Amino acid sequence: MPTFSMGAGPPLVVLPGLTPRHEVPRGPAFLAETRQLGPLARHRTVWWVNRRPGLEPTAGMAEIAADYAACLPRLGAPVDVLGISTGGTVALQLAADHPTLVRRLVLVASGCRLGPAGKAGQRALLARIEAGDLRGAGAELARLAGVRPAARSLEGLAGWLAGPWMYRGPTADVAAVLRAEDAFDMTDRLAAIGVPTLVIGGDEDTPYGPEVFRETARGLPRGQLIMYYGRGHVGVSLTPGFTKDVLSFLDAP
Repeated sequence: MPTFSMGAGPPLVVLPGLTPRHEVPRGPAFLAETRQLGPLARHRTVWWVNRRPGLEPTAGMAEIAADYAACLPRLGAPVDVLGISTGGTVALQLAADHPTLVRRLVLVASGCRLGPAGKAGQRALLARIEAGDLRGAGAELARLAGVRPAARSLEGLAGWLAGPWMYRGPTADVAAVLRAEDAFDMTDRLAAIGVPTLVIGGDEDTPYGPEVFRETARGLPRGQLIMYYGRGHVGVSLTPGFTKDVLSFLDAP
């Protein structure tokens, strides 16, 4: 599984959001990931672990989570896990199916299922990818994961321009993950997930939305919710105080 680590301290496994390819990011994408994780890496050894390449086209979220379950014992499981967006849905499946491997769980801009806008947006993204429309795929992804709804048109244009670079090469893996998340719904299993879980979301999030964040936190026996106001999907982890909120939860008795 594509992996890199940074920092020092107790391990924190980070499951990233949807990526165009299942590999360690390079260039600007790598700088963006390390900039986002840098504050956490001052206190933790952050292990960034992507989905494995070569997923079966029909792989479900349980199979994707099982890949992580196979590697977490090497890090001294149970370990703290932080899942971002699609990575959060994988992390929630992991906690449901393999609870002894997860010490504490943080879901960042993620929840027990996609909201209506997220489901429609990801289906549109999948259709663009399957049709080979790389510019359209870039635009769909940018609009779906925008920082603020008010800026969605500009973000869509930026995605359209970047699409051929973002989705160069094979796209089978990202398509498989999109299909898996389309079918994902953990609502009925939340009550059985006993892992302490913090849900952090923005009130202007499009893929999941504030109601899904609240539903997820309420349904978990040991769930907590922090809502950032005036924040869209990717803006959550950029919010001042994000690192403090995460560490306060992970380090609590």
